[in-house]
Amino acid sequence: MKRSGKEKKGKGLTRRTFLGTVSGAAASVAAGSLLGLSPTGAEAGEVGGHAITAAAGGRRRNQAFRFRLDAARLEQKLPVPDHPTNGDEARYLNKIGSYSKGLPHNTFGEVDLAAYAAFHQACRTGRHEDFEAIPMGCPDASQQRKLVNPLAGIAFDLEGTDSHQLAMPAAPAFASAEEAGEIVENYWMALLRDVPFTDYGTSMLAQEAAADLSALSDFRGPKVGGQVTPATLFRADLPGALAGPYISQFLLKPIPFGAQFVEQRMRTVAPDFDYLTSEGDWLEAQNGCAPSQPIQFDATRRYIRNGRDLGQWVHVDVLFQAYFDACLILLAPPDPSDTVTGGGIGAPLDPGNPYLGSLTQEGFGTFGGPHIATMVAEVATRALKAQWYQKWFVHRRLRPEAFAGAIHHALVHGRGYSIHDDALNSDALAQVSSKYGTYFLPMAFPEGSPVHPAYGAGHATVAGACVTILKAMFDETFLIPSPVVPSADGLSLEPYTGPDAGSLTVGGELDKLAANIALGRNLAGVHWRTDGSESLLLGEAVAIGILRDQRGCYGEEFGGFTFTKFDGTQITV
Repeated sequence: MKRSGKEKKGKGLTRRTFLGTVSGAAASVAAGSLLGLSPTGAEAGEVGGHAITAAAGGRRRNQAFRFRLDAARLEQKLPVPDHPTNGDEARYLNKIGSYSKGLPHNTFGEVDLAAYAAFHQACRTGRHEDFEAIPMGCPDASQQRKLVNPLAGIAFDLEGTDSHQLAMPAAPAFASAEEAGEIVENYWMALLRDVPFTDYGTSMLAQEAAADLSALSDFRGPKVGGQVTPATLFRADLPGALAGPYISQFLLKPIPFGAQFVEQRMRTVAPDFDYLTSEGDWLEAQNGCAPSQPIQFDATRRYIRNGRDLGQWVHVDVLFQAYFDACLILLAPPDPSDTVTGGGIGAPLDPGNPYLGSLTQEGFGTFGGPHIATMVAEVATRALKAQWYQKWFVHRRLRPEAFAGAIHHALVHGRGYSIHDDALNSDALAQVSSKYGTYFLPMAFPEGSPVHPAYGAGHATVAGACVTILKAMFDETFLIPSPVVPSADGLSLEPYTGPDAGSLTVGGELDKLAANIALGRNLAGVHWRTDGSESLLLGEAVAIGILRDQRGCYGEEFGGFTFTKFDGTQITV
């Protein structure tokens, strides 16, 4: 892979630049300590030829302090961004365009304005006691679902760029054609939940969905020649995400888990069970009541083969799970003696890894397996904090289920909401009405969406951060051996024999993995397309900040992490 468009090396903090800031004798002392040279002095003791002294310990402590200060100063120099919103919160006095799930609502799902004022006050102050004072909506307090961790959005972190110095563009506005395009896609995702991804090319319903989305005035999903096709349906426009099977190889191949292994057949849910399609169930969910209907499970475990399976996967996953699994698959070499899994992929590490040319050393705690595996988990919580600031304290975007409720009440009860005609005239809306007798968005989860705002998506932000780490650590150009695709019933894996079977790369399948997890939440009905696409970029920015901070901590001669961003450009951090 040609590495182009790199940032200048040495721009971040390194040991070399740190030592360059220490002058004279202090530089000699610092260099000696860093390189393991023994200082002289009566207080020195020798352990294995290395001096252990109180003075040396003090110097190391001071050097660690300087590293932290210099890293903090570099972060401080980053510009403070604007945090634009779509203006809906100020635009609509009844707050119909803003998130309000969990608060009390009238029969049309319009939030109680006094409760919303208390909610807005808490978001303005960020005080724990103000969040505790918000009136909640479920009549039975024992069944009340709680707001999910708003104060995480104002937590500080000691590594990477501060969450408030990372920004997202304004979400599409309530009345816009783009918002209409996104809700139409959500309706089609619900209608196609039980159709296998491998059947999209022959499914009449998938062809109708592609035609309806193509006719919208502002739909921004991937297209071919200006048209949505069954091959681009519900995919992301990322490098590699449009190649090969819909599901990433990292969600299909067996996972070598130390001495154990994980087969990726999952406990999925039964087909044809959708939720919140009646006025009563929908309103209870908006008020924050726990669902009364239990989820219906499939008695047979299956590989992810359709939207319902993928939606359930992202319903109960540990947020960094998919990327930790991918890490294990990438790290483990093929093993013909393992007749169950065959081992992993054994992908080579990134060409910039400082140990690839070493004659006497290999990576472990740095630039080796333990380092990579823990980095995948490390960035996840920081990505969540960055996103929780956007959710609660900037955008407060309503969930698709709430927007669909506005559509229902506009069409059935004559509520005068500013909904774009693209949504009201969609073929998807007509099919939902014919099937369910209402215009609510059929939800994959009995509870509907989580009790936190839509924009951006936590899953997608974590996906962006974790996948960025994996792309920085592994050779993105390595070809995936023996790609597979689930059978239509999800009971087995079959060889993938498409024309691009021999060109699926680690980088492309990692991009696809991020897209699968982000769009899986949309397929369940709980997120919008831009929730995912913009959150991947936010997660990527979180990971870049952490990689930049950590670069200065290594003792190895290291030129930086080089990888392909989600926009297709390459960067060295």
